[in-house]
Amino acid sequence: MARYLITSAIPYINGIKHLGNLIGSQLPADLYARYLRQRGHEVLFLCATDEHGTPAELAAAQAGKPVADYCAEMHQVQADIADGFRLSFDHFGRSSSPQNHKLTQAFAGRLAEMGLIREVTEQQVYSVADGRFLPDRYIEGTCPNCGFDSARGDQCDNCTKQLDPTDLIDPHSTISGATDLEVRETKHLYLRQSAMKDDLAKWIDSKKDWPILTTSIAKKWLNDGDGLQDRGITRDLDWGIPVKQGDQTWPGMEGKVFYVWFDAPIEYIACAQEWQDAGKGDDWERWWRTDKGADDVTYTQFMGKDNVPFHTLSFPATILGSQEPWKLVDYIKSFNYLNYDGGQFSTSRGRGVFMDQALEILPADYWRWWLLSHAPESSDAEFTWENFQTDVNKDLADVLGNFVSRITKFCRSKFGEAVPEGGEYGPAEEQLITDLTTRIRAYEKHMNAIEVRKAASELRAIWVLGNEYLQANAPWTTFKTDPETAAMQVRLALNLVRLYGVLSAPFIPDASATLLKAMQTADDSWPDDVPAALTTLPPGHAFTVPDNLFRKITDDERAEWAERFAGKRD
Repeated sequence: MARYLITSAIPYINGIKHLGNLIGSQLPADLYARYLRQRGHEVLFLCATDEHGTPAELAAAQAGKPVADYCAEMHQVQADIADGFRLSFDHFGRSSSPQNHKLTQAFAGRLAEMGLIREVTEQQVYSVADGRFLPDRYIEGTCPNCGFDSARGDQCDNCTKQLDPTDLIDPHSTISGATDLEVRETKHLYLRQSAMKDDLAKWIDSKKDWPILTTSIAKKWLNDGDGLQDRGITRDLDWGIPVKQGDQTWPGMEGKVFYVWFDAPIEYIACAQEWQDAGKGDDWERWWRTDKGADDVTYTQFMGKDNVPFHTLSFPATILGSQEPWKLVDYIKSFNYLNYDGGQFSTSRGRGVFMDQALEILPADYWRWWLLSHAPESSDAEFTWENFQTDVNKDLADVLGNFVSRITKFCRSKFGEAVPEGGEYGPAEEQLITDLTTRIRAYEKHMNAIEVRKAASELRAIWVLGNEYLQANAPWTTFKTDPETAAMQVRLALNLVRLYGVLSAPFIPDASATLLKAMQTADDSWPDDVPAALTTLPPGHAFTVPDNLFRKITDDERAEWAERFAGKRD
């Protein structure tokens, strides 16, 4: 048994996320965590809400609520939706937790001791109309690099270029829309990332197995233009972690808070403390400190490509710069974007399906299967209602659901609701077992490598093998002349139902549980030995015929949903 620490990029607190956010981090992280648990490993799977910074303040103001109340409310909303999608977090924490306050301040103090924090007097945008300095995300304008008209003051979401607010063309305040912006003097703390460049480059170069998407973005930030820049870690905001040097005040930093991108990754660590403090586990340090046992932990992070720079550079700079025995990430699985029907998801335009809406329409497994089988690994992917309908109907209803329905109903009608006895394997059964073994080993290989689409493709192929076996050997026909052989075929197929329940659990956990319940077994052991796995349900073992596992999506539903979620087009 090995030990695996898994973190998903923590979602912003400001509202409910769309399906692109789900497949970009949380869902594939859950797939991996579920699989590793099934294989008998010790897993700690952590996520949290990212509650600081301008998105929280803006969203709270729009909702007319104090920001602390808004964050508490939205944390619960996001936790409930995560449960709805069966995301199996060991703990779903909050970056506003006391644990994260203390840890963030401790890291800042340690980095200052190591000479990696410098004070900078800088020019910052001030909004006369709003009567305040505007942090980067309170300013939007046109990106000077790609022309995107909604670039933020810290980064363009379209081309991922790092920006300063003064780089923007035609900037305006996102609070009031005011354009009467001035540049005034203020003081902030910067993390001296540039001093860590060689250490970071050496560390990244050592990660030969990382996805190309991850390393290419990291190296672009390291080397393009003037190379890795020092990064501001404080902001003029009311809401956030107060700037302290450990537990001491930081002269000149009164009234300021740490920048959300400094404290948010530290929440991964603090979340483990929250997990322990909530009574869910013990000895959190054995997961995070290499002097307390974390040397044998494999740490994997999941995120969308826009988050890669902060997880490959800024957070590692914090960890490495502290020169304390904290666990560094071993593998970063990054994803491209999921687009919606020829464009982008848009909250403001009501365009696309958001996580709560998805669960109102269909159960979680429908969404989990489609999203994971179309995960945007090598390039951006696109959600269309036509593809969704076609794939759900074909893969889940026609292949998996049809197999389960045919064999259980046939057995009930001819042999009763118990596994029949009699008959011996022939060449067809031996070939099926050989093919299944090959496919299952390939499935394991892809799951171990976190190759999500390839794993889904293998799982689908495993389901298809069962259907092909039934089609070719037709126990309903065999029964007429050779009921003994038909009994053997049915017995093998019923064991396949259980096997499908086990193998499918990381992708479609609710359907998996339904299959195991129908087969009246709690044996969800992994099929290391495929022939043995196919004899788990012995002759005489009772089962029930499950309700229709997956229903088909109708053309009328597809048309209705396409219209409902089209949003306002420009």
